Amino acid sequence: MRLGINGDLGHKNPEEWVLLIRKYGVRTAVAPMTKDDPMEIRNEYLSWAQKEDIVIGEVGVWKNVLDPDQKRRTAAIAYAKEQLAFADEIGARCCVNITGAAGEVWDGYYPENYTGAFWEQMIDVTREIIDAVKPRRTYYTLEPMYWMHPDSPDDYLQILKCVDRERFGVHMDYANMINSFEKYHNCELFIEECFQKLGPYIKSVHAKDVILKPIPPVTIHETLPGTGRVNFRQVFDLADKLDRDMPVFTEHLSSLEEYEKALIYMKKVLR
Repeated sequence: MRLGINGDLGHKNPEEWVLLIRKYGVRTAVAPMTKDDPMEIRNEYLSWAQKEDIVIGEVGVWKNVLDPDQKRRTAAIAYAKEQLAFADEIGARCCVNITGAAGEVWDGYYPENYTGAFWEQMIDVTREIIDAVKPRRTYYTLEPMYWMHPDSPDDYLQILKCVDRERFGVHMDYANMINSFEKYHNCELFIEECFQKLGPYIKSVHAKDVILKPIPPVTIHETLPGTGRVNFRQVFDLADKLDRDMPVFTEHLSSLEEYEKALIYMKKVLR
């Protein structure tokens, strides 16, 4: 497995990016360039990645492709196709988005997120994005979420079956599926279940820690790796057994200093 930062490194050009890669000692990265950068800049980033043995793990979409507003939905789907094509062009391990929400908040909870009609629309749109691009080097993936599909390993398996596309894979974010006290209390068993059931399809991993705060009802928050419930030795072993080059990212931290602290802890676990 390869550790990386899923956050803004603050670089302005390829030279700054590679210096930061060296500084933090990571071996995978989210795409450091965008599809709108000039071709020579994109190629320079890719050249540095090859020289430094850096795997480009992810290209993000982060748009609501199921937005109830037709104009916004059409724009989001077009953008998802562009990002998937870009991910394929640069050879990223995956292009990742969330399923989408049945309301204005792109990642929000709405009761309609769990209707049969919404499920069918989700399957159709996912197929549409993949079929339009026909990627050969990357995979379109969905990040699990607390309150929308996929919210469990079995839910993700059902989506994989229904979408039925070779280039549809899994983005593993086990923390986003720890949405109950039972899953939190039995954290190691649940993480084992996630990797056991979804392992053959996993293309990238978000390695996050979670902590329960004693505020009724159940309140589970992300926290700095090493300060919560997650056994990172277990996560790293499971990821490494799947693929020695599996991208494993720390994310959602508030500063580069926190990312550095997280990486120090994670590298200590690896040692």
